[in-house]
Formats: sequence, structure tokens, C-alpha cells
Amino acid sequence: MCAFAKATEVSERNHSGFSAEKTLILPHLIAVVACGLFLTSAGCHWGSNRKNVVGTQLHQQGHYTAAMQQFQQVVAEDPGNPDGYYNLAATMHRLAKDRQDPKMMDDALNLYQQCLDLSPNHVECHRGLAVLLIDTGKPDRAFALVKNWATRVPGAADPRIELARLYEETGDAGTALQHLESAVQLDANNSRAWLALGRLRESGGDDAQALQNYQRALALNGGQPAVAERVAVLNRRLNSKIDASLNANNVMIAQPPPAPAVGRTQF
Repeated sequence: MCAFAKATEVSERNHSGFSAEKTLILPHLIAVVACGLFLTSAGCHWGSNRKNVVGTQLHQQGHYTAAMQQFQQVVAEDPGNPDGYYNLAATMHRLAKDRQDPKMMDDALNLYQQCLDLSPNHVECHRGLAVLLIDTGKPDRAFALVKNWATRVPGAADPRIELARLYEETGDAGTALQHLESAVQLDANNSRAWLALGRLRESGGDDAQALQNYQRALALNGGQPAVAERVAVLNRRLNSKIDASLNANNVMIAQPPPAPAVGRTQF
């Protein structure tokens, strides 16, 4: 099967506890080329994957109608591709919010559900559908969706991460923290869970613990410059607090005696 990579866009929902991102699924062009000899047997479809790439680029540029047209072609040409349904749903969701169009919002909901029918553990689709349910005044259904997912796959960290995000976004940071702690216990090598835990703890003022969580996330996935920046910021902040505390208590750090001048040492 072809590998997939994520292309991210900034979401309107900007909450300090979690990465403020919505995602579109972008087929990795190199992976598509690599499986080119197996187009039929391996399920790689150059045409639909290429349209997913073009649609994602148009979406990132704000050309949502043009992006939607690309994704509509993807699901028409490759109806078994869950990422095509997700990309189309996410784009239609965005347009529905911009246009205040209830009919388009219903269409987006149906597309999210089609994505989950094809891929029951699709992380981005669960997130997108949960946000849509909250956007349309159905928070109970949003929580039920993600809780049912967590129950269905009790050993997975991703449902707990998304459930924590819902709780944090609705103002219950304590319950969010519990779900993130559960997520890292289930999968101690999940960089995304450690990152979310770090952000939630930083937003709650626990800089020391947040720093440890960020460092763990970075150790598991070094390609995160934003996380490296948070590590640097928290290190400076914590060092400044230590310096301020020492100064407030007139604590002097012992200095070594000066070295004797060359040529003047007496024996």
C-alpha cells in the first residue's frame, strides 16, 4: 500500500493545550512513484492521488471551491479511498462554515461518515466529524463519537488524545489531563500524546513538567521545530525563575579564587 503524509493548515480553533491544526491527507508523491508498478494489485491510483495532492495545495492556498472539485474527482475515480472522502468532507465543512450553509454542512457530515465506514480508526476523520458536531450544536454526539471509538479500540492512544482535546476545548482541563496521561501509558512512544500533554501542562502553568513532556516528544520525533522552540523557551523561563529566586534571597554562587599571576608564584 502507498504511504501517506499529512499536510497541515491552521485551524480557527486555536487552543493552547493542543496543536491548533486541522489536517488534509496528502499522498506522498515518492511513495506513489515507488508503487507505480503495482497500480492494480497494490491499489495505488496515480490519477486520484495526484488530484489529492493538487486539492490539498489548493486548500492550503484558500481556494476551497477548486480544492473541493479535485476531491470530488478523487472519490468518483477511487470510491474506496477513505482519505478522498475525508479531504472532501473537511473542505466542504470549511466552505459550509464560511457560507453558513446548513445543507453543505449536512453533506460534509455524510462524507465524514463515509470515510469512517471505510476506515473505522481514521484519526483525522474522527476529529473532523467531532468538530462538525460541536459546530452544529451537538456536543453530546461529538463526545459519544470519540468515547465509542475509545471503547472499540481500548489499547489505542489516538482516541484518548482526541477525547482529551474535546474536553480541553470545552473547558475541562482536568479530565483532558487524565485522558492524556492514559494515552502515554497505553503508548509511551507516541510523540503526539507527549506533545499534547506538554502543551496542556504549559497552559496550566506547570513549566517543569511541560518541559519534560516536550523533550520526550522531541526525542521520539526530532523533526518538530516548533517543539524544539518550546523546549528552548521553557529552559530560558525556568532558568530565569531560578536566577530571580537566588537574587531575591541574596544567594551568591561561590566563585573559584583567582589564579596566581604568572612569574610571581612563591614556593
